[in-house]
Amino acid sequence: MIERDDITGLILAGGRGSRMGGTDKGLQPFLGRPMVRHTIARLAPQTGAQLISANRNAESYATFGIPVIQDDIPDFPGPLAGMLAALAQCKTGWMVTAPCDTPFLPLDLVERLARAIDMEGADMAIPLVKEADGRHRLQPVFCLMPVSAAASLRTYVDAGHRKIETWLTAQHLAQVPFEDASAFANINTLDELRAHETSSRPREPAPRP
Repeated sequence: MIERDDITGLILAGGRGSRMGGTDKGLQPFLGRPMVRHTIARLAPQTGAQLISANRNAESYATFGIPVIQDDIPDFPGPLAGMLAALAQCKTGWMVTAPCDTPFLPLDLVERLARAIDMEGADMAIPLVKEADGRHRLQPVFCLMPVSAAASLRTYVDAGHRKIETWLTAQHLAQVPFEDASAFANINTLDELRAHETSSRPREPAPRP
């Protein structure tokens, strides 16, 4: 079984935030604190070390006490570039990834991914969730991978490819069923952020008659 201390958690905060008006999503306030802080709080207890991938506002992200790395490929090429840069600096044998805009990620995410790798003899693992319409959908940005995956990923990225799911499904991959699709909800727009804030706040008790 992969040990927790041999896993580095990488939080992906290196995107443009184009659907949120170009703002840095990880630093947007959500329930009173930056959204990335919620992701850190849920992922950090499941791993040993942590890293943040951020191409803007590195000083702000550094205030969370976690090393910040930047892509070595210009022009915001996507999450694979953040993963590749992090693998080069990862000091553990394994790395698990999660986007900065997923404040509800499962508290047993890493344990279940690690168990699947062990049981199936797989190289990597990602969640598989059932959507409300009954379809099953992979969640490729939540990936537990070995540091040795860097060579394959570098070849893929240097060839000009950017689609994460295509790279992952070419590996010996464990697809791990998770029942709660909402745990993997990501917040892409300000309207979505406000809607999640409203639904996540505790409701006021009904007044007594």
